[in-house]
Amino acid sequence: MSQSQSAARVLGVVGLGSMGMGAARSAVRAGVTTWGLDTRAEAREQFAAEGGHATSTLAELGRECDVALILVVNAAQTEDVLFGTDGLIGHLKPGSVVVTAATVDPTLPPVWEARLAEKGIFLIDGPVSGGAKKAAEGQMTVMASGKPEAFAAAGNVLEAYAGKIYRLGDRAGVGSTVKMVNQHLAGVHIAAACEGMALGMRAGADPEALYEVICNSAGMSWMFQNRVPHILEGDYTPLSAVNIFVKDLGIVLDAARKLAFPLPLAATAHQLYLATSAAGHGGEDDSAVIKFYAGLAGIELPAKKEQA
Repeated sequence: MSQSQSAARVLGVVGLGSMGMGAARSAVRAGVTTWGLDTRAEAREQFAAEGGHATSTLAELGRECDVALILVVNAAQTEDVLFGTDGLIGHLKPGSVVVTAATVDPTLPPVWEARLAEKGIFLIDGPVSGGAKKAAEGQMTVMASGKPEAFAAAGNVLEAYAGKIYRLGDRAGVGSTVKMVNQHLAGVHIAAACEGMALGMRAGADPEALYEVICNSAGMSWMFQNRVPHILEGDYTPLSAVNIFVKDLGIVLDAARKLAFPLPLAATAHQLYLATSAAGHGGEDDSAVIKFYAGLAGIELPAKKEQA
């Protein structure tokens, strides 16, 4: 497929949050004509000011786009975008491609794939990882699965917002299975990072020194390195909220129950996120799990640093 053929494809991004806005901006930078939809007028205005086309209706986005990337919070929102009142299924052209990117139960994408196929629309089960930073850089990882025809119809549009694209199988659901495993590990690693930092601080270690040493030792994980600075800066602005892992680890545990597969670490981590959310921190950054331990042990956490 030639570059000109790929460039002719129009991308629509549903959900201009931290991930969706980054993906949409990256596609614009890559020269892909991109439409963005969000319920918030300020997000639409911001995207339009940066070279994108903004809309407030699924009907317009569906008419204009060849590939629709749905970057919303969960399965319920994804289904509403696709099949709800005035959903995309009624507006996308035959031969169009839907890419679903939310973390969902792996049994759902095959159902969506079958419903869309009735209208001649392809589905790529394409959840993403990398956070707001990677999204802004156009370097997200996409864990994709779907029919070869779906990938052919999408052309090189996925490369416009992703740094790594893994084609994991020829059926929807495989991508979501791999994303589920990723979320299992990410959730456990964040919880472990918060527990380890709380232990060290309770025992009297300097938190800045503790972070520096662990980042250069065998106990380091990507999540430790990425999330602990939020704790050290006392800034729990949600880049990924506690309640995201209440949801995602819930998906992991539900899937494991169906497989009769034990997940004691995931279950314990899930309880920590639930407890943190119940204490009023569900909307804060997921590193706020350390507040659960601080409340138990009377640990004084770093205060938010004043902006210069």
